[in-house]
Amino acid sequence: MALQWMILTYVVAAEAAIAVLLTLPSPKFFKNRFTSLISLILQPALFIVPFSAFQLLDIYWKNEHRLMCTSEACTAAERDRYERSIYKAQRNVVLCVAACLLYWCIYRICKYQKEIESLEEVEKKYKAQ
Repeated sequence: MALQWMILTYVVAAEAAIAVLLTLPSPKFFKNRFTSLISLILQPALFIVPFSAFQLLDIYWKNEHRLMCTSEACTAAERDRYERSIYKAQRNVVLCVAACLLYWCIYRICKYQKEIESLEEVEKKYKAQ
């Protein structure tokens, strides 16, 4: 189970790094090449959205079927274990949402870069005429 969260953590870190690299100012040639490379990677990387959705469903199911430890019959160790599991679930929800949100941001950044590139080509055509 921890392997899934480790993979998701690495994917979110990679997405954050890519988003930062896409938004940094750089020469037009490098930015266009990098944007086209990332655009090619985006379609196979779409697996992260259903993967995150499945993980969110898993968290929801576990939350609904978790034993509640709020009465005085619980020991301190049981209460700590319950609170730790709640904190882990909250952290994992944030991780899943961040994965989907960063993917969408990268997709939009690449789309905007391509639109800007096509508008610049149209502008060159009109200037040439």
